[in-house]
Amino acid sequence: MAGTDAELVDRLRRSDRAAFRELYARYAQPTFAFLMRLARRRDAAEDLQQETWLAVARHAARLAPDSDVGAWIFTVARNQFRSWRRRAPEPTADVAVAELAAAAPAGAGDVDVERALAALPEMHREILLLVGVEGLSTDRAAHVLAIRPDAARQRLARARAALAEALRAGDADSEPQRGAS
Repeated sequence: MAGTDAELVDRLRRSDRAAFRELYARYAQPTFAFLMRLARRRDAAEDLQQETWLAVARHAARLAPDSDVGAWIFTVARNQFRSWRRRAPEPTADVAVAELAAAAPAGAGDVDVERALAALPEMHREILLLVGVEGLSTDRAAHVLAIRPDAARQRLARARAALAEALRAGDADSEPQRGAS
């Protein structure tokens, strides 16, 4: 019985188990992809995914009737990531890109884009993932990131510029050297 997110929130507030299964079916893959690109380690993303959904299960019945359930789930996932990041080491760039490329669905994403994305500061990765990959509006992404919508728009513009620069730098690195034999 798939319905709108608002109907799902209503059912979750009534502790409807089928609603939780629908919520998981709708948001598990996007939250895992988000966590994978933030954590840049498959093992960490899998653990964070579990923690995210345990937290969602614990708190779903307490959602406000007008909750944006999608934004809420990404907020829970981001908070789980931020807690983990405070106690976990950063992966090396090569490991991060290899794991991201391995986790990407077939035909999705290019290793150069993944490499450029992995090289960006976390605040830029987050906004690009939420808006560009997960399709959240800038206002919804602002809610997830706990910033004002105008700040989210500014961060998104800067993140896009940083990604474009990282991609240009990657292209320059991969061009054959002229005059080299």
